[in-house]
Amino acid sequence: MTAAQPPGGEALTPDDLAGPDMPAALDDTDGPAPWDEASPAAPRRRRTLWWPAALAAAVALCLGVPALVAGGSSASGSVTAAPASDSPDAGFARDMATHHQQAIDMSFIIRDRTSNAEVRGLAFDIINTQANQRGMLMGWLSQWGLSQSSSAAPMAWMKMTPYPAHDGSLMPGMATNTQLAQLQQLSGTAAEVFYLQLMVQHHTGGAAMAQGYVDVAKNPVEKALAQSMVTAQTSEIQLMTSMLAERGAKPLPTS
Repeated sequence: MTAAQPPGGEALTPDDLAGPDMPAALDDTDGPAPWDEASPAAPRRRRTLWWPAALAAAVALCLGVPALVAGGSSASGSVTAAPASDSPDAGFARDMATHHQQAIDMSFIIRDRTSNAEVRGLAFDIINTQANQRGMLMGWLSQWGLSQSSSAAPMAWMKMTPYPAHDGSLMPGMATNTQLAQLQQLSGTAAEVFYLQLMVQHHTGGAAMAQGYVDVAKNPVEKALAQSMVTAQTSEIQLMTSMLAERGAKPLPTS
């Protein structure tokens, strides 16, 4: 499976989600809309799904990457210095990029495991939003002259009790390798339910990490991006919880 790692944070298109048995019309520009027009709830949900991607794009355009580069100027006119390698700014960029990559991977898996337009639309939004954000985070590290990896434990910058990494789950919310393998074996409603359960768990951990950075951030631009993650992922958790309920399921119990 090829993970989405667009250079410079380039946006994916709906066609990137199209499988051999599915049309590439998630944006309903060709052919009928992927929901039942008789259902009044469907358009409402569609609008809920696309706004996190739009929010991420707006953050990128309004804040601008140059504001994070050493020697750049902040909104207040003061010079913004590149952060240290062990700073929360650098640590958050590295860790959230890793965290985002797994969400992208899981969303590509569900693309091939269900034909449900609603779930595939959600997966598209997550891929597009998090691939763009990941590109920004990794690009900033490069512009700061910092390594995109570190020998420090994940989330050490948060000064929290170390997370017990296990079976590929490196940070809170991340799925294990065993869970990812299980998702790849499921199909239809069973795959949708497990994907939504894993993604609720993933977003919960991701939003907590983003809020943790917001609380200690030194760079106002990166802080604004983190706050947009908290807002968008909290909204998507609510959406996915309702989608689970429609399928007679609940989020996974918290450990």
